[in-house]
Amino acid sequence: MSDPNNPNINNRSTPQWGLMQRELFWAPNEGKHPPFNTDPDKLKETAEDRLSKRGWLYSSCNAGLSWTHYANRLAFYRHQVIPRMLVDTHHRDTATTIFGHKVAAPIGFAPIGINRIYHPTGELSPAKVAGELNLAYALSSAGSYSIEDVAEANGDGGVRFYQLYWSPDDAVTLSMLRRAHARGYSALLLTTDTWQLAWRHDDVAMGNYAFYHEHGAGDLGLGDPAFRESLEQKGLDPEKNPREVGAEWIDKHIWHGHSFSWDRLPWLMEQWRSISGGKPFCIKGIQSVPDAKKAVEMGVDGIVVSNHAGRQVDGAIASLDALEKIVDAVGDKTYIMFDSGIRSAADVFKALALGAKFVFIGRLWVWALGAGGEEGVRHEIKALLAEFDIMMNVAGYPKLDEINRDAIESLPKGTYFPGTPKIT
Repeated sequence: MSDPNNPNINNRSTPQWGLMQRELFWAPNEGKHPPFNTDPDKLKETAEDRLSKRGWLYSSCNAGLSWTHYANRLAFYRHQVIPRMLVDTHHRDTATTIFGHKVAAPIGFAPIGINRIYHPTGELSPAKVAGELNLAYALSSAGSYSIEDVAEANGDGGVRFYQLYWSPDDAVTLSMLRRAHARGYSALLLTTDTWQLAWRHDDVAMGNYAFYHEHGAGDLGLGDPAFRESLEQKGLDPEKNPREVGAEWIDKHIWHGHSFSWDRLPWLMEQWRSISGGKPFCIKGIQSVPDAKKAVEMGVDGIVVSNHAGRQVDGAIASLDALEKIVDAVGDKTYIMFDSGIRSAADVFKALALGAKFVFIGRLWVWALGAGGEEGVRHEIKALLAEFDIMMNVAGYPKLDEINRDAIESLPKGTYFPGTPKIT
């Protein structure tokens, strides 16, 4: 199965990820077996079985009735790949660049917070795997581990970005930016869709808010000198008052319920570029064409088209549909990235075909972390890379820049899955 000495191996700058399939087919002969099935539905079931109830609910819940989550998945079904035959794929390669960094694929780790509720190693495991595989990793400012420890896990050559939840306290904001720059985070992703969390029924029913309970402020918050100074001024001791300190961190600096508007954005951009020496500034959470145009007008370096995977606004449009319109409007003016609902190589392909230059995945690696720790993350991501590599081969698209709108056929909006399948 798949000649291990085929010509493509010597014609590419990355490993031939697709050979993982051969390794797994051969593995039973050596008494080896993968940690779990990478089918998204089966991985989801495994994660539910192995995670705590609170960890599972937080990883899987969506805003309201999950209509936006469903819309994301239905949009991927609506766009269908057009395979090409008799194409020379011996020069196939998954490598690309993002903000001047060469990475092994147009696939990165989306920023997701409080990873310790999924596994004790938290953000350290995905950061380490991303560094090993030369994939971009984004750290959430709602993370469990410190900015510094995650950078160390990611490695000296790791391509890492820092995702900012913008604190109303300028001292804390600037402190986080300085820490991120000092430890080699090479772009800032400002998330604009989560000034506070949406209503998520299961989490509310269980009081499932880790910052108020077992998680507290986490190493990321407690490692911030500006935040520690504010705690001292208020007489709060992290050892004696961990829940109150956790509430102070999350309520005042992360999901605080305040809002920022466009007129405040130049200040943040100026601060980051001054601190970092001009590293890229991006906005995550754009869904409308007017917002995308405004972001470009303001001079951002990139946009992440995202609806927070359906976790913030219930009944919203699918991010994939938003992507199509935003690319048409500003795709030649800024660097367009995408996340929300990706579950497979075909989904990656479709997002690229609709104009994204790069995609981030979220729940796949979170469920893998919960199902198998570092080994689970490594297995899942390598499997996704293998699936994407194989798809480029069997669908006849050896070059990433050939994956464009000519590569897909789009069914009318309102098209639904046949039957009533589960929508992961």
